[in-house]
Amino acid sequence: MIFIGFGFLMTFLKRYGFSSVGLNLLLAAFALQWGLIMQGLWHLEDGKIKVSIFKMINADFSTATVLISFGAVLGKTSPVQLLIMTILEITIFGINEHLVAEILGANDVGASMIIHAFGAYFGLAVARMLYRPALRNSHENDGSVYHSDLFAMIGTVFLWMFWPSFNSAIAESGTDQLMAVTNTYFSLAACVLSAYAVSSLVEHKGKLDMVHIQNATLAGGVAVGTCADMDIGPFGAMIIGFVAGIISTLGFKFLTPILASNLGIQDTCGVHNLHGMPGILGGIAGIVAVALGKKNGSAAMQGAALASSLGFALVGGTITGLIMKLPFWGQPPDQNCFDDSIYWEIVLSHTWLMWHTVLYYIERDHLETHIKYLICK
Repeated sequence: MIFIGFGFLMTFLKRYGFSSVGLNLLLAAFALQWGLIMQGLWHLEDGKIKVSIFKMINADFSTATVLISFGAVLGKTSPVQLLIMTILEITIFGINEHLVAEILGANDVGASMIIHAFGAYFGLAVARMLYRPALRNSHENDGSVYHSDLFAMIGTVFLWMFWPSFNSAIAESGTDQLMAVTNTYFSLAACVLSAYAVSSLVEHKGKLDMVHIQNATLAGGVAVGTCADMDIGPFGAMIIGFVAGIISTLGFKFLTPILASNLGIQDTCGVHNLHGMPGILGGIAGIVAVALGKKNGSAAMQGAALASSLGFALVGGTITGLIMKLPFWGQPPDQNCFDDSIYWEIVLSHTWLMWHTVLYYIERDHLETHIKYLICK
């Protein structure tokens, strides 16, 4: 999920595929190690950090927060900036995770609050601090083409298939783990149906938008995370997933442009719609489930855990964004955003260059201009 799911999900940008997959690999490899250290410091045994499968899974979880935030600033940051963000975010994540799990004693087995909501709003705060006025009216490379959207669907399907294992990874073996798997499965299935339905409703002539299908179909896995191991029943899980698909799709259609134009938050991958709002929905579902006695715990502590995750994310993301904004981290200039060539060696054949130019003219101009261009060639 970390290396293929997140990596390929971000390849939708037409000229940023190398960076989407390549930088995802770099950040994940670094974050796994740093996450193991940061979380290990809270659970020292004889003054040492002991390595176990459980602790490595938790390090994997901390890595997911970084990759979620990476989606919010995709295409507008340098590799050095992203490594700085990784160091700071995982450090802050470790503090919040310890507070939520150990001090507040909240239930969040699938981490709707401590991973998804935290990672999304941390990334949005960073994106706000790195706001670029020159990109207010978008950028010519900030978009997809047919094959880049197809690559992104690889990430979507991979994440969708393995999300039940993600939500059940640290659940108690036996009934709780089985419940986490089945609840996640039903939530994801219901989410797909609502995402397709709403996408068709809000798009021109009832067509589907690939952005919605790539992202909103996963929102059910995010939203059911907090109460995945709770006895909410298949119907309860399906309600959560169904609602998550609706709010995520509507977010991509209507909310993302508002955030960009009115609040100066340029959210490249729409992490607010896939992780932010569904993460909050998951936190609220967890509060209700605990209040109804579906799991031992305190509804007040569940609410405090959600507030803590959002608070640490917004404050930590703001501070991190200010540090990343310093001029010596090699931030790419506006004209080179969303372009692999600034950081990668790009070797293209003459034929590929010609047809890429042809496709560009097809997208930009009318068919008549395209035909004239082909005759000239």
